[in-house]
Amino acid sequence: MKKLLKIVLVSCIPLVLFSCYYDEFPELDEEIVIPPDTVVSFANDIEPIFLTYNCAQCHNASGQNPNLSAGSAYNALVPTYVKAEDPNSSTLYIKLAINGHRNVDANSIALIKKWIEDGADNN
Repeated sequence: MKKLLKIVLVSCIPLVLFSCYYDEFPELDEEIVIPPDTVVSFANDIEPIFLTYNCAQCHNASGQNPNLSAGSAYNALVPTYVKAEDPNSSTLYIKLAINGHRNVDANSIALIKKWIEDGADNN
């Protein structure tokens, strides 16, 4: 009887452990799309994202590249880290959207993507 109980327990443990397998993977959020007629400004929309997430704490003149300190962020990003009109080839977008750097929220990433798609202007 004890042997049968052990067999039943050993057989049931994997069932219990693997029954929640899909709970390990969170549901993917729908991608946020900024309306095409929205004008995304570097000064009003993009640079404040760097301030919100305190990016310049590490990315400054003496720290990691690019230098995202106020006033120098645009020149540090374009064209080295941002390829205008091509977010999927832009290091900035890849690092944020694909690698999930610093937990930047989806709306901010969508704004950055739209800004790059629209030509990454210093407006």
